[in-house]
Amino acid sequence: MKYRENHYVPRWYQERFLPTSGERKFRYLDLSPEQFRDPNGILRTKTALWRWGAPSCFKETDLYTVKYGQYESTDIEQFFFGKVDDEGRDAIEFFSRYGSFDDLKAPTSLDDVFHSLLTYMSVQKFRTPKGLHYLSALIREADKNRLLLDLQRLQNLHCAIWTEAVWAIASADHTQTKFIVTDHPVTVYNREVFPDSEYAKAFTDPDIRMNGTHTFFPLSPTRILILTNLSWARNPYGNGTTPRPNPKLFRSAMFNFTEIQTGRQLDEVEVNQINFIMKRRAKKFIAAAEEEWLYPERKIPTEHWRKLDDRYLLMPDPRCLYLGGEILIGYKDGRSESYDEYGRRPWQKGYQRGVERTESRTLDAFQGEFARLFGPTRRGSSYRMGGKKADVDSPDFHQYHLDLEKKHLPAGFKQRRDARCIKKGGR
Repeated sequence: MKYRENHYVPRWYQERFLPTSGERKFRYLDLSPEQFRDPNGILRTKTALWRWGAPSCFKETDLYTVKYGQYESTDIEQFFFGKVDDEGRDAIEFFSRYGSFDDLKAPTSLDDVFHSLLTYMSVQKFRTPKGLHYLSALIREADKNRLLLDLQRLQNLHCAIWTEAVWAIASADHTQTKFIVTDHPVTVYNREVFPDSEYAKAFTDPDIRMNGTHTFFPLSPTRILILTNLSWARNPYGNGTTPRPNPKLFRSAMFNFTEIQTGRQLDEVEVNQINFIMKRRAKKFIAAAEEEWLYPERKIPTEHWRKLDDRYLLMPDPRCLYLGGEILIGYKDGRSESYDEYGRRPWQKGYQRGVERTESRTLDAFQGEFARLFGPTRRGSSYRMGGKKADVDSPDFHQYHLDLEKKHLPAGFKQRRDARCIKKGGR
């Protein structure tokens, strides 16, 4: 029956990462190859590294086939994933080429590409074997048929939280190593939730509503989208596992294209650190155009989960951030709506207030710390009224930021040379 070979990482997405010359095949690595006994009783391990094309990678037979007795249906693969993939393909191509707000052309439907990308990413996070296990634990549903139906019902589960995140598109244009593909490509990283922790084992991934959870997704071998909770970008000195403000999942949310940060060029170590996180968060398989890219642990200073974040690997540049962020919407019939930066409405607790006083101090401190770590050159820039922010701060503006850290660094923290501020007595 057609549509029974289910690629949980779509072939068209895989093909974006294949070699551009020579044989268009991956180096495909099994992270946990099976063992067997040969005819002589000797325990052996199956081949771990293969040379395969996209048709053979990241797939399972009947992963999405619904069965009721003798009746079988492949409609989910054909119609549901078919539509998500068709729309997601164009959205990923758009964002992989996105350089700045000036690049947007009138015929481009920003609403369409934005929603198509979010829906694709949200579904992609569920559709893998690891994602289905995560969904099963989340909703406490073990029956496969019901789980696949719930996947469709919950397809936009992540979208409101991601909409209100700080968006950054980083590049690996000048590095020898490029991004790999894994069997769970929408990856999350929280420095407080180790891959072998009990929480990670139970739910497979840190909750995206945790303050310190970053979500990232390679758009191409040289482009990656990184989403960071605004509360974490304003206050990275807090608890990374507490919920962000207004963590409700199913609700409306507002997005501003002008605030996407672009222009960050990753270095070789950073690309390998990101690949290492993806490898550690994968379930069983990873793939790359070059064999050496499959072993990022060989090219990074440490595999310690927390220390991967010593230089704010996935953070946007806080010097592009500001307090506030209320959005007002007016309609032709005279109605209006307003949202604060965390999606709260005027009648909700904390609207335009809540944690802002604390965030005012911590954002200042973080801007100063970032200036100390990375100098006057911004690690990404966005737009404000009047156009694109400068990529390099003037000497006076840079000194202004440096002074902020000295003045507002939270009590109990200390500077560490060439690394993020840490709690006194901490690691």
